[in-house]
Amino acid sequence: MNLLRGILLLIFFITPIKANTIYNIIKIPNLEIYQINTKNKLKYFYAASPFRLGIQKNIVCSNPNKEDLEIKYKTIYKNLSRYSYEYLKKINLKYIVMCENLSISELYTAGIPDNIMKTLILDIKFNKDYFERVIHHEVFHIINLQYKEIFNEDEWTKFNTSKFKYAKCSTCTKKLGLKIYKKTKGFFTEYSKSTASEDMAEVYSHMIFFKKNEIDQIRKLDSILDNKISYIENKIKLIDSSFTF
Repeated sequence: MNLLRGILLLIFFITPIKANTIYNIIKIPNLEIYQINTKNKLKYFYAASPFRLGIQKNIVCSNPNKEDLEIKYKTIYKNLSRYSYEYLKKINLKYIVMCENLSISELYTAGIPDNIMKTLILDIKFNKDYFERVIHHEVFHIINLQYKEIFNEDEWTKFNTSKFKYAKCSTCTKKLGLKIYKKTKGFFTEYSKSTASEDMAEVYSHMIFFKKNEIDQIRKLDSILDNKISYIENKIKLIDSSFTF
């Protein structure tokens, strides 16, 4: 009888124990495990119910439906499998949280990086035309947060023409477009023109997402982007000399 009671109690408590364990690790409530046995040791969680984060509880995300989750997980997994365990360890990324309708202070965003908690939250409902590229964009933000001393925004700004000025922040500009310019002129997208850090993230994501011959062609035609691409290449090599784009 005591053994049976113990088994019943274990079954009753096993789900909250998992949820509490996840919360203790990354401080995000209402998560459940999606996949934790991956080659590069990334651990994937999903929102089982909506959650709120932040001191002001201004970060909000909803639980995805099962069908969307299955489809987008495959896409996320494929793209993040591009990174080795060694690389991820150096940039301090270990946990992926999947949810939908992610927002900060009611402004929708594709992802929220947190290098301290080794976590990247991704909105699986983000625009499907740019979703894969945006995954790498958000990975760069993890890298940038982890190695702020390496990525010097003053150095970066000098690659642009003297007349060009970035906005003070990515949310205080209307330059939000992610469609790739046919004529780049120093920038891959309109969003690249928002801030230096977003420009760096856009360059990095295109370097990952485009084929090498496509990047080589862009470098031949655009001297500003050629300099920016070289800069990202060299800085990433300082973090992991074995990494190749």
